[in-house]
Amino acid sequence: MAKAILAALILFAVYQMFLKPKPRARPRMPEDEARAILGVGADADAEAIRAAHRRLVSAVHPDKGGSAELTRRINAARDTLLK
Repeated sequence: MAKAILAALILFAVYQMFLKPKPRARPRMPEDEARAILGVGADADAEAIRAAHRRLVSAVHPDKGGSAELTRRINAARDTLLK
């Protein structure tokens, strides 16, 4: 039994190190495009960006019949502006 557990742990480690697909980095969205998506100005602070994000996501979230692609773009815009 101990040998089976050890073998499973070794296989899991090999999978994690060599076989697991690596996440792809998405190209960064330009700041002006992110501001246009969220509808905030150049002088918007972090709280205004978060408020605009919440407002938009609540309207287009897939759970409410919206689009997953729109939600992804809104999230990417928020991430771009908050970095």
